[in-house]
Amino acid sequence: MEINLACDAFSALSQASRLDVVRLLVKAGPTGTPAGELASALGVPAPTMSFHLKELERAGLILSRREGRSVIYAADYGGIRDLVDFLLADCCQGDKRLCGPYVIKEEAI
Repeated sequence: MEINLACDAFSALSQASRLDVVRLLVKAGPTGTPAGELASALGVPAPTMSFHLKELERAGLILSRREGRSVIYAADYGGIRDLVDFLLADCCQGDKRLCGPYVIKEEAI
């Protein structure tokens, strides 16, 4: 992940409602949740939720699909993983005892 993409993702997550949305969608799994249910669950007006969802989708953290009249949103697990990998790529100088599976770069033997 390039630093500019990581900055976009962190910027999108820097608002509490957006972070709550991502956490709800991660919990919901790949089937996702309709936009209206997200708005209701978080007590956010529909137009405001729509704005937040667009920002999260633009940042590569969520995906959307249309089902009839509803728009269903789901976590983009690949995008979220890329962000986590970006953060932990050089974790603890590669010490697997500290970073476990998050160590991305392994030293050549």
